[in-house]
Amino acid sequence: MKYEVNEKKYSTLIKNIHTHFSQAEETLWDKRNKINILHHEGEILTVKSFKIPHFINKIAYTFFRNSKAYRSYHNSLRILDFVPKPIGYVEFFRFGFLHDSYFICQKYEYDFTIREPLLDKDFPNKALLLKQFAKFTHTLHINGIAHLDYSPGNILVKEISENQYEFKIVDVNRMKFKIYTKKESLESFSKLWAVDEDLKSIIEAYAKLIDMNKEEALSIVLQASQKHKNKKNFKKRLKGRKVVD
Repeated sequence: MKYEVNEKKYSTLIKNIHTHFSQAEETLWDKRNKINILHHEGEILTVKSFKIPHFINKIAYTFFRNSKAYRSYHNSLRILDFVPKPIGYVEFFRFGFLHDSYFICQKYEYDFTIREPLLDKDFPNKALLLKQFAKFTHTLHINGIAHLDYSPGNILVKEISENQYEFKIVDVNRMKFKIYTKKESLESFSKLWAVDEDLKSIIEAYAKLIDMNKEEALSIVLQASQKHKNKKNFKKRLKGRKVVD
């Protein structure tokens, strides 16, 4: 076993994470990875259990690159203002190879993800929300934070006061720390899977922040968005699944 925690009081929890995780009464997600909610000494924690890697990845994560749990924790430590508070991570090994791993953070009490306003044309306060989302994204970019899976489910939103929203990002194991070019900044919106009208609202606000012509900015984003949709729909067709416009 290998682990790190940001406070010693969590060490016992980490060392016994298998038991705590299996006894959790609430599950947030259970597909490729699994996310459970734990209640621990008056705190509510989110624990993500990563899928056991296949043999090739066992070798890769053991000898050549850091695990997803390790990256989730250490990336979070670098961007504390933008993520739920990280608690720690733990890795378990069998026969010398990585077997299973967990990332633990405090549960962030958000109201919705950015997906909801993007799917609902009548979402309350939508114009202001998307404008603030554009500003949040710009703050990430000027701080050299490049989330490589900037998709709707990974962007949490909390209404902290009337007409004021707070944003947090999750699933941060796939990241780079670099200063985006303007084109790269705009292309990062492509995974939102938003309709053109919503992308236009976001990009008009973002273009002002980067001092760029809004028509040129929107053209870059729409092309990148359609390219992403085409790629995803092609994969769905190969699997016989329904495509989405």
